[in-house]
Amino acid sequence: MKYIDKKNTLKKYWNRFLGRFSDKALSEKPLRRKSYHEKYEMTLREWLIYHQKEIVIRQVFWMGKPAFKNPLDAWIYQEIIYEVQPEVIIEIGSGYGGSTKYFANLLDILGKGRLISIDIERSVYDFEHERVTAFTGSSSDPEIISQVGELCREKTVLVIQDGDHSKAQTLEDLENYSKFVSPGSYFIMEDGIVDLFHHGDCLGFEEDGPLAAVEEFLSSHPEFEVDETRERYILTYNPRGFLKRKGYRFPDK
Repeated sequence: MKYIDKKNTLKKYWNRFLGRFSDKALSEKPLRRKSYHEKYEMTLREWLIYHQKEIVIRQVFWMGKPAFKNPLDAWIYQEIIYEVQPEVIIEIGSGYGGSTKYFANLLDILGKGRLISIDIERSVYDFEHERVTAFTGSSSDPEIISQVGELCREKTVLVIQDGDHSKAQTLEDLENYSKFVSPGSYFIMEDGIVDLFHHGDCLGFEEDGPLAAVEEFLSSHPEFEVDETRERYILTYNPRGFLKRKGYRFPDK
């Protein structure tokens, strides 16, 4: 059998791209296909607005179901789920059920875990799965919080908030559900991007939203920290939204 030096093969592969790299070549030379040169002239800010206006509502699907997610964030979610190995994922806000199906399918791949879906109404939600327990009602309902707490007792828990994006509600959800998050796991606050953009540009809110809630929450909860490595693709909808609980629990993989 012929021996393959994987390390040197990988090095040669990357040298094809990096060997002639220079700042001047990057900034001045057009791409070799005009149509793509024009597309790639788009700024990151312009791309985020384009994605919000043209893509996320109508053209993002998981296995045929609408999933209102930034795909780069969704990729980060699967990394976190694999690393944390949660026994319970709490999803606040499930929409059509596309993201619920995505998380349930990831748990299928792991071969374990329960998904708790909380949504105030289910008029467009269309998904059932043996791993999913659905609660219909406000995430602030004390009865729902109590029942969720029982399901999370002595479990490794991950929370993802994609419900009401007002500051008041997201802060309330942080206070009510962060207590279930296990050391080493995350409370993921989605869509803080609305606090970065301006009202009227398709991404900004007129009032404060999730990012403002996160900033206030962190000021009184030193047990959580922002994991900036989860924003490494830059184009995230969740600025400062990957909140990791300090401490570490060794998961059973």
